[in-house]
Amino acid sequence: MQNEQELMDELKELYPQLPSKEFKSTTEKMLRMKARDLEKKRKFIRFTTIISSGVFVSIFVFCLLILERDGVNHTFGQSAQTLAKPLVYIYHTHNRESYFPELDVQKEKMTAVSETKNVTLVGKRLSKALNDMQINAIHDNSDIFGVLEKYNKQYTEAYLFSGYYLKKALEDNDSIQMVFDIHRDSSSRSDSTIEINGKSYAKIQFIVSKISINYEQNKQFAVQLHEQLEQRYPGLSRGVIEKGERPANTYNQDLHGNSLLLNIGGSENNLEETYRTADIFAEVIKDTLKKSN
Repeated sequence: MQNEQELMDELKELYPQLPSKEFKSTTEKMLRMKARDLEKKRKFIRFTTIISSGVFVSIFVFCLLILERDGVNHTFGQSAQTLAKPLVYIYHTHNRESYFPELDVQKEKMTAVSETKNVTLVGKRLSKALNDMQINAIHDNSDIFGVLEKYNKQYTEAYLFSGYYLKKALEDNDSIQMVFDIHRDSSSRSDSTIEINGKSYAKIQFIVSKISINYEQNKQFAVQLHEQLEQRYPGLSRGVIEKGERPANTYNQDLHGNSLLLNIGGSENNLEETYRTADIFAEVIKDTLKKSN
């Protein structure tokens, strides 16, 4: 890599005669541009040196190779391919979280998980509701759990894999204004359900990481959505919960300023109840986007 003296020697060889004012000006610009390039390269080298000795690189490379080449079920919604400038990104770190009423299992003996009937269907419903309102949304239903299972990875590593897809989507779509990671929790039906106009709905809960660099903005975003839900349908929101210190987890919320983890319903809700909530939440997203724009 060239240093400043080598750059000067190179310039002298190119321009051995007495320089004119125009040459001085042009040369100064060239030198400044090369100096900036050198500094960027030095910073990159320092960065890669720091992380190359850590576990992060091996995990990131593992994610890159496995997710891109080794058969993970990674499918974007229709909007990712046919609609311009997506505004919302929906994904599922714990994609196989499911709901007991949809499963042929005994609650006492099994955990509510399924390869097919799970929270990805809730994300699909939310994405469709948004697209029907002409709000372009990307729905990512990658089988993150399947990758963890196949390669004997820890459940806590799921966010590394889902974060890889999120980062790539944000790089490819700088128009994205909102990011939602949809889950369901394990609360009882009495805590996760509300009746509105004779119909039952799965309650929604907003989770904000306290250790994310975007904590303040994400919290403000969560409070805004919660308050709008309260105005429309009091009691549908279970409020804003702050987590992340124990265990330390940013829930990928450090990647975007309007990024939240959502719990839509609990394990005792059914999909129809979550779909009703998704439709209402789509209306809230629409209103929020109108106000912000």
